[in-house]
Amino acid sequence: MGHGNWRENDFREYSKRAGRRVRRDGTIDLSGYRNVREMYQEMGLAKELDPRNVLRECCETVEHPNTFPVILALDVTGSMGRAAMEVAGKLGEVMKEVLGFGKDIEFMIMGIGDLDYDRAPIQISQFESDIRIAAQLDKIYFEGGGGGNRWESYTGAWYMAARHTALDCWKRGKRGLLITMGDEPLNPVLPGRILADITGDPLQEDVRTDELYREVLQKYAVYHINVEHGHSETFRRAAMEAWGRVLDRRHLTECTVNSISQAIVRIILDELEEKTEPARPLLPGRLEEAEKERSKDAGKSHYGFGGILRRSRPRW
Repeated sequence: MGHGNWRENDFREYSKRAGRRVRRDGTIDLSGYRNVREMYQEMGLAKELDPRNVLRECCETVEHPNTFPVILALDVTGSMGRAAMEVAGKLGEVMKEVLGFGKDIEFMIMGIGDLDYDRAPIQISQFESDIRIAAQLDKIYFEGGGGGNRWESYTGAWYMAARHTALDCWKRGKRGLLITMGDEPLNPVLPGRILADITGDPLQEDVRTDELYREVLQKYAVYHINVEHGHSETFRRAAMEAWGRVLDRRHLTECTVNSISQAIVRIILDELEEKTEPARPLLPGRLEEAEKERSKDAGKSHYGFGGILRRSRPRW
């Protein structure tokens, strides 16, 4: 996949056919949408986004000889509705900003939910470089689920990126870029039994976040955008603390719903400039140090982050 190029006129025509009005600056007028389901109209997992037994390839061609794969993984649980609309509304603006700096960027869109509660917790598109990026974003099923386990299954994006993508750039010693966007703490594990059923992989046990992080870093630079949109300050701090135990401050950022597109552009452009920088994996010593600190504060926060740094796993 990944043939063709993004053109502003194509985006305008596509949006017009979808019944959307594109402003002069290339953004979509969202004022006519009362909620996210009016914009994302899929009523279930689209066949094109099914993660079972798939391998998504980012291939280099004469047209795109120096590909830079970018995965945008969006939390599609209930609290993130407005954020999903913002990404779709400003997709044209994002493309216009970044493609001038890297014409061989290819985008994958992912939808991420909760493996414990949702029917479609992982949705994964092809890598594309033209108007099909917008078409696949429109196929995302906004399930609006999630549950009471204090996190969403964000590392489902890491898992699919690490084990279900093939990158030609990796053969040249270059990594891709993976950006997750959401408003909850980082999940400690992916439940193996459920993940195996969803992906078709023969998994015998849960997939630990710390181990998966080291694995995905071999192929992708990993970033997370914590989206602020009305949660309590306690919840926001808990989310940032959980993510901060794995990602450093360069790779972890915060923004409001209205500034998601700017945050995405900034990360992509920064990574284009720095994409030769080697990975900095989370060292075992840092894991042990973080676990000691966590143990001191055990029980103080309702949103504790116990699972990721312990050998014991939660009951699923």
